[in-house]
Amino acid sequence: MVTVHDVAREAGVSISTVSRTLATPERVAPGTRDRVTQVARRLGYTVNRAASVLRAGRTGALGLVVPDLANPYFAAVAKGAQTRARERGLGLFVVDTDEDPDLEIDAVAGLVPQTDGVLLCSPRAVGRALEVAGEAVVLVNHQADGVPSVVADHAGGMLRAVEHLRALGHRRIAYAAGPERSWSDGQRRQGLQRAAEHFDDVEAVTFGPFAAQVPGGEAAADLVVASGATAVVTFNDLIAIGLIGRLRARGLEVPRDLSVVGCDDSYVASLVTPALTTLRADLRAIGRRAVDHLVAVAAAGATAPDPVPRLAVELVVRSTTAPPATNLP
Repeated sequence: MVTVHDVAREAGVSISTVSRTLATPERVAPGTRDRVTQVARRLGYTVNRAASVLRAGRTGALGLVVPDLANPYFAAVAKGAQTRARERGLGLFVVDTDEDPDLEIDAVAGLVPQTDGVLLCSPRAVGRALEVAGEAVVLVNHQADGVPSVVADHAGGMLRAVEHLRALGHRRIAYAAGPERSWSDGQRRQGLQRAAEHFDDVEAVTFGPFAAQVPGGEAAADLVVASGATAVVTFNDLIAIGLIGRLRARGLEVPRDLSVVGCDDSYVASLVTPALTTLRADLRAIGRRAVDHLVAVAAAGATAPDPVPRLAVELVVRSTTAPPATNLP
């Protein structure tokens, strides 16, 4: 049986360094952390969570609350969080609230006594949820004053999307918005508006809100076409897929008749035909960072840990964007 002594000897560090690396990696130099982690993985060493719990008086588990695990965005975040929790010797309870704010509150209340902290991913009732979550809480894909969070640069991503579409020759760009309660949707709206103000020859029009699923895109398609926009950015990839399907049913082609940009670069983006141009944030990295930050928050007590920088959002160009046609329908 591999022990912490074996890992320490193989990595050339002390036992306390191994323990610190696996429990609070943010407190260990990156080079040492990587070496210890690689050795532990190669030897097959895992933390004895039960013993750790007895020593620390903790549950050894975290909670993650998401609105909809059927949405590829939340599934990817949950996968990243689950992997990181396992690496740290922690359990992770994942609760899907089915977009129901009341169920979200019940989920948080149920997780608090069973866990050392709770991750609230894209909460739909953030104020009430924070009231029952206690101090060991981290927001994911949402921000609120005084609350630790892990977010991506959605507004910056929208600027990159507009730059791309403008370079192709598009001057009237639509946005198919997501749910009203979505913080990231608000960030994307702001980013689109700032981009339109920056490029005075670009006009931005917004439609929605729409459900963040394929039917939401189907509902948005006719409005976007009627607006005279030659390109559209959608709240997420699922809306983009629904929109493309509705255009096809009308006899219109993407990108010939309308360029489409999604958001999130979930696994469905490369499966649709044509392959979807989209804005990418590393969703699994968001989940991993969220777990690390929550552990730091729980350990810090009243002393808030350093904030996590916003994750970059990059444009992934595939086949749904092109210069506008000269003979639009």
